[in-house]
Amino acid sequence: MSASNAEVKKNKKVKTILISQPKPERSPYYNLENKYELKIDFRPFIHVEPVEEREFRKTRIRPDEYPAVILTSRNSIEHFFRMCEEMRIKMPQDTKYFCLSEAVAHYLQKFIVYRKRKVFVGKRKIEDLSNYFNKHKGLKFLLPCSNLGSKPVVQFLADGGYEFQEAMMYRTVSSDLSDLADITYDVLVFFSPLGIQSLYENFPDFKQNETRIAVFGKSTSKAVEDRGLTINIQAPSPETPSMTMALEKYIQTTL
Repeated sequence: MSASNAEVKKNKKVKTILISQPKPERSPYYNLENKYELKIDFRPFIHVEPVEEREFRKTRIRPDEYPAVILTSRNSIEHFFRMCEEMRIKMPQDTKYFCLSEAVAHYLQKFIVYRKRKVFVGKRKIEDLSNYFNKHKGLKFLLPCSNLGSKPVVQFLADGGYEFQEAMMYRTVSSDLSDLADITYDVLVFFSPLGIQSLYENFPDFKQNETRIAVFGKSTSKAVEDRGLTINIQAPSPETPSMTMALEKYIQTTL
């Protein structure tokens, strides 16, 4: 990914933006693009790959031996049921599912007959499910996860003395971005430390130069700063809770 050798010009007009996520069907980014006559591209810097059944069998974990399953994301749901299908395992009707959020629970309905007595839903964090976990403390919990694990969930379960087993069923890996090697964007937008990691795995000699960098979240900010890069646009904040709002505020300073 190329950039000129000139020093960063903070008020240089923004014409092109690269969002390090998949292209959505609907998004406020499109309004931003039209309003300021921008070129906004979307490109996921990371992607998910399945762990093959043959590899998973080496762990000697059988999902149907666990009466309770903790689901943290759509990926965890998809790969949990994919693995069950590939292993020809049918989960018992009375299996209990602990979902981190309403969105996760809603997605679960694609895979099971939804009954409230066996689906427990949090607001966003694992702590939201504390009361439900306490009522089912004697159960063995299965935690489908990626190669990155789920540290807050694992910490919560360990601190609470619950019996649980992590089960890696998918991997989050860097995408191949080699086709972007000779393309320059005015702004690069990142939402996770993994996006920064992917940037450097693809372009070890990346220099920021005139490229502005936008970040979402504290962990992403830290990953950028650890690389010695300058953060030009940051969200969330009280004034700009979303990335599109932060971008628009910055763009207005360059007009």
